[in-house]
Amino acid sequence: MQRKWFQYWFNSPYYHILYSQRNDAEAEFLIDNLSAYLKPAADSRILDIACGRGRHSIYLNKKGYDVTGIDLSEQSIKYAQQFEQKHLHFFVHDMRKLAFINYFDIAMNLFTSFGYFDTEKDHVNALKSFRKGIKPDGTLVIDYFNTQKIIKNLTQQETKTVEGIEFHLHKFVSEGKIIKHINFEHRNKTFAFEERVQAFQLEDFERMFLKSGLQITETFGSYGLEPFDETKSDRLILICKKI
Repeated sequence: MQRKWFQYWFNSPYYHILYSQRNDAEAEFLIDNLSAYLKPAADSRILDIACGRGRHSIYLNKKGYDVTGIDLSEQSIKYAQQFEQKHLHFFVHDMRKLAFINYFDIAMNLFTSFGYFDTEKDHVNALKSFRKGIKPDGTLVIDYFNTQKIIKNLTQQETKTVEGIEFHLHKFVSEGKIIKHINFEHRNKTFAFEERVQAFQLEDFERMFLKSGLQITETFGSYGLEPFDETKSDRLILICKKI
């Protein structure tokens, strides 16, 4: 089977170079606000789905929770595993496949780590796995970009220089996806990667949740957990429960 874009790109060292300036303080701000809102018990088990190198997982663990991070990228998990200890573990795993049943108090999928697959069936399968992994009274949190605002403010051409590498970015919308082509040269070699993320909006999530046995109990539009406004909000943060 042909490998998908996310299997190449997220496993590449250049992915981490391009996005090396991501703001840990912003990630911690979101976790602090979600913790204050959800009020998890001190011994809560939390699943970080598509955890990358584990920045959210590590901070959640520092707050005292038992945290498991999963990601499809072998390189990201290998990096994250250096931080493992008794209540913090990382595994290579495909979010579409069931790994846990009624185990976690909270499952989180943060920083638009969803929408990567070509078919709605794959996304629904992932949501069903999320649902089965949480306890009957558990909570699922999905943090997605606000598609409407992203498309409205899309910068089609952009160049970023990071660690001496000049990344040329071309962004556009096609076939219901927000696509980014990433081209650059390094050490006399030419590289080309892409990102293809579904342009899901609130009604798309509502439809998929219904198919997955989930329902939205609250929506937020920022990491400060302000109300969601489809024209103004930067994020679409969904708090969900099992039906």
